[in-house]
Amino acid sequence: MKPAFPFATRRLMMGGLLTLLAACAGVPGQTPDQRGDIARVETYLNTSRGLQAGFVQTWPDGGKGEGMLHYDPGRLRLDYTTPGAMKLVAANGHLLFVDHRRESVTRMSLGHQPLGLILEQPVHLSGQIVVTAVQHGTNSLQVSLARSDSPSQGILTLGFSDIGGTLSLLVIEMTDVERQHIRLDLTDATASGQPWPDAMFTLSASN
Repeated sequence: MKPAFPFATRRLMMGGLLTLLAACAGVPGQTPDQRGDIARVETYLNTSRGLQAGFVQTWPDGGKGEGMLHYDPGRLRLDYTTPGAMKLVAANGHLLFVDHRRESVTRMSLGHQPLGLILEQPVHLSGQIVVTAVQHGTNSLQVSLARSDSPSQGILTLGFSDIGGTLSLLVIEMTDVERQHIRLDLTDATASGQPWPDAMFTLSASN
């Protein structure tokens, strides 16, 4: 049986010992290229209005879930089709998870959740957020993030395709305190440039 939603469970509060050490240190002596990459990711998160993508979520035990992701700067919604009808909405500093199969509703603050790292409005990848790693490969870019004042709250890693200087989000990955991984692989991510209707991100269990 899967947890109600892995971002929301104590077991999946991230920050294993190795990642905590990295988060405390940050990226030492960032190069100009790394600073440029961080700025590009920040811009992507702040300007990708009307973004949608299919996703496959992998739980620590290897189980899979699938659905659709919708994103506007500061707001995220995941609608699951498998293993059953579920939804997650994260907006305005709060998170709502509804499992229609079990008729359960979970609400919590984003202040101590890894998702909150990319749902500030606007996102600033400095100051309260520390970039712990930047890896730039062939046509790919990966950055890892933590809260600078409390890295034990978790490490969030974002993976992008980077083709011709254009970023496209491909992966959201997390590691818990026991070094277990949760991963969302995205497909066909597109951004229309127009925000989704506000009604998509209301923190109501009914819509």
